[in-house]
Order: sequence, then structure tokens, then C-alpha cells
Amino acid sequence: MKRIACPLLLLHSDRVFRERVRAASKGHYELQEVSSWEQLRDRVREAPPSALVVVDPYEGDYGSESLSPTLHGLLREFPSITILAACEARRGSFEDLRMMGEWGVTRVICLDEEDTPVAITRHLRSAQGRPLRSLLLRSLPPQTSGTARAILIAAADVVSVGGTAKDLARSFHITTRTLLRWAKSAGLPPPQQLLPWMRMLLAAELLDDPGRTVLGVAYACGYSSDSPLRNTMRAYIGVTPKVLRRGDAFATATDAFLSALNEARVKK
Repeated sequence: MKRIACPLLLLHSDRVFRERVRAASKGHYELQEVSSWEQLRDRVREAPPSALVVVDPYEGDYGSESLSPTLHGLLREFPSITILAACEARRGSFEDLRMMGEWGVTRVICLDEEDTPVAITRHLRSAQGRPLRSLLLRSLPPQTSGTARAILIAAADVVSVGGTAKDLARSFHITTRTLLRWAKSAGLPPPQQLLPWMRMLLAAELLDDPGRTVLGVAYACGYSSDSPLRNTMRAYIGVTPKVLRRGDAFATATDAFLSALNEARVKK
């Protein structure tokens, strides 16, 4: 598996704001500046799930007060991507804010009010709420213990940036042997099985994005090609990515994962 960097895709015509984003991203994100919605769409298609996108929601409509319909289309095509809109407060009318919320924009950065490098960094870190983590928490049964939830949440975060079992153990400041003991005590599969499960849930989430190809999902999940993704998915879920995306991919994968959790609890 290759470790995935955390890209920050930027589409904005304001030179000063771009400079501030560069300063905010230094040492934290891999900044990729694009010049058009078309170029942004191409980058998003194979971006890892940890990617953040910052755009001018009016880009392409210079002098217009209307939100770009291309932004709406991008969010419909890639609902799993995290997008922050940066615009002037005078243009951020209540109706536009409401509409961006309905479309799926995660946060709004008001230029001239909260566009310093420090404020931008705060927005980026706050927006990086890990979509997989949120979906996973909603899917877990009520009886899941606090320890199990903590390990699962950390595993989801680690997988979203291409991490390993060592990274998962490091996030708790423990050894991999202690992590194995914790997982067994919490009724979870061992980390060597838990992380592939998280990767399958991540892949399933991305397969629900109509704009992503299976190969693009494989790349986004850290695989070198779609072949290992297919093989792992068959082993863990029993179907191929192509078959999985015919229905609700994440719901199907979650059902299979919850069955695996139940088996692990029985063996505890």
C-alpha cells in the first residue's frame, strides 16, 4: 500500500487569498492550484478521501451575483468530497448560504473577515471531519463499547490517509501488540483485518460517487491498480466493486462489516 498525502485543491482568482492559503497549507497539506472547474473536476476524480477543496463559489461568473452551477454539479457528482467556499461577505447572502448548505458545501470562509493564514488553517482542520468517520458512527450498533468506537474511529482516520497498523497504534501511543490486545478485549477483529475492513468501507463510500471510476477509487484508497481492490473486496464483502456500486455500496459494505463485528464479539 502507498501512503496517501492530504491534497488541498484550490480554485480561486483572488491573488491575495491564494497567497494566504499557501501560507496556511505549508507543512500541513499538499497544495494544488487549478485554474478552471474542468481542471478541478479532473483532480477530484482521483483525489484521496482526505482531500480538501477550496473554491470561489462564484468562479466563472465574474461580476455576477449567482452561485456557479458548476459547483452544484461537482457536489452532485462527488458527494464524498469536502468543499469549502471562500467569498466576500457582501455576496454571502442568507439565500446563497442556505443554497450552498443544501448542495453540500462543508464550510464558508468570509473574505476580509476570516481569511488570515491562521483563520484559514483553523477552517481547514475543522472541515477535515473525515466523512468515513461520520458514516461509520451512524452505522454502529448502540451496544458498541466506548473502546471499540475509539479504535474504529481512529482506524477510519488512519485509513483515510493511507496509514498502517503501526500508525493506528501510534495514534494511541501504544505498541502494536497492545493494540492487538485492546482490539480483542473490545470484541473487534485484529488490526490486520480491521484496517482492510475500513479500506473496504472507504472504497464503498467512494463507489457511491457517480463521477469516480473503479480505478480512481482504487488509487484514492492507496492501491496501485484496481486488481488488488477487486481481490480484497471479494474476500471481505463477497462481490466486486462493479457489482457493489449497482446498489447502495456503503450500506451493503456496512452490513457485511457489522456481521464481521458480530462474529468477532462471539469469539471474544
